[in-house]
Amino acid sequence: MINNIRLQNFRSYRDDSFEFDPGVNIIVGPNASGKTNLLEAVMVLAQGGSFRARDVDLLRFKAPWSRLDGDFDGRNRSLKLEPSPALLQKTHLLDDQPFKRLSLERTEPIVFFEPNHLQLMTRGPEARRDYMDGLLLATIPSFRIINNGYRRALAQRNALLKKGPREARQQLFAWDVRLGELGSQIAIARQSLVDTLNKHLAKIYSQIAGRRSRLRVEYASQFLVEGYASRLVSRLEKTTETDIQRGFTGHGPHREDFLFYLNNQPAGVSASRGETRSLLLALKAIELKLVEKARDQKPILLLDDVFSELDGARRQALVQLLADHQAIITTTDADAAVEYFGTNHHLIPLTKN
Repeated sequence: MINNIRLQNFRSYRDDSFEFDPGVNIIVGPNASGKTNLLEAVMVLAQGGSFRARDVDLLRFKAPWSRLDGDFDGRNRSLKLEPSPALLQKTHLLDDQPFKRLSLERTEPIVFFEPNHLQLMTRGPEARRDYMDGLLLATIPSFRIINNGYRRALAQRNALLKKGPREARQQLFAWDVRLGELGSQIAIARQSLVDTLNKHLAKIYSQIAGRRSRLRVEYASQFLVEGYASRLVSRLEKTTETDIQRGFTGHGPHREDFLFYLNNQPAGVSASRGETRSLLLALKAIELKLVEKARDQKPILLLDDVFSELDGARRQALVQLLADHQAIITTTDADAAVEYFGTNHHLIPLTKN
């Protein structure tokens, strides 16, 4: 839980402070008043990075430095950003102890929900991979090491493919094996997550939608998880010439997808707008439980202008999702949100900058 935050030279803020209640906090203001910037500041301070920008973009325009300070259940957290000609100096302070980067255990758990998530079913595979892998990153400490290792190996292999056939053929096998090892670990983690989701997804969706429905998610892996490593290495060897011609690696976890089926029909093409919103609320409900279980701590919910995208029944479902958790919500229409919380909320009004 976050109690307060101070923003100095962060985005549109020069030097401002805000306090939060343990329950529902509603940030209200017109467009360009800094609502999303404040929500972003909470995430950056809690997690170490933004959901939408590079670190250098977080500094106020032409500011020589930026700093965030906050109190999380009595623990002080700070983040300092100081540009230099060579690179951006980034320092995390946890109770005055400095860190250059944060491991999962040193972050504060967050569950984030924004309108773009409502397009998860209809956007390309990359959006679904990012969402699922993000959930794994938030719940499995070792997954970041595996995922980063795979990305580095993939970048090395792709760079080698662009150097020409002769040099590529001489060195590719070692990178094929490395991708196979790390890719197998990613595939196993993804399949385990899908199995967990399928235990709860249909029930929670049916509760939100108000009718019994069949809902499942499928990991559209290119190979069976059992023996994934050897199968991927074999495929990479067979498609070497094609990869050299294209200049990139055509197989592996970075090319796979997650498919959702509602009543045995692909949700991306058959689900209505309302059904899609119910599906995403169900996903967020499970995400909340998984993060809370993994971290043994209630996450903070950050919701960026989501209320305007939901109808009455789904707003009520969202209110139930927020129960017993600290939530920070942004909206341009206070009445639309306040109606569902009565007096049990803390209003944070912002004016246009």
